[in-house]
Amino acid sequence: MIVSLIILASLFGVGVPLYVLHQWENKRRINKGLPTEDVSKPTQECCGMHMTCEKDSLLVAASPEIVYYDDEELDIFKGREADQYTDAETEIFRDILFTMLPEDIAGWARSLQLRGIAMPEIVKDELLMIVTEARNKKTKV
Repeated sequence: MIVSLIILASLFGVGVPLYVLHQWENKRRINKGLPTEDVSKPTQECCGMHMTCEKDSLLVAASPEIVYYDDEELDIFKGREADQYTDAETEIFRDILFTMLPEDIAGWARSLQLRGIAMPEIVKDELLMIVTEARNKKTKV
């Protein structure tokens, strides 16, 4: 019984200071505008440590780096609302989407978000359908 208490006290005595130090370091990094995790070297392969691969994520936080997919012409739409596109402008987005490699589509969506470009709603729906189908294929394999 005493050995168990000594082990528990040791774990508590080491664990609490480490936890406090970790929280302090995260706050310091956030205040300096630095990421709280090492995102400096993205990998080509998924690590398997996450529910969904960050490479396939549509969330901006997954990758803060803006990558252009030969779509610089879309920068003219920065700040426009998703429901304010003409049919011709929607086709520009659609043409880019349908000529992309499937593995680049999620990254392209993140890039548009980081650049402040809202996709037309119909193209966004098509993109989500493509990404969902690609993820379903990966899970079946």
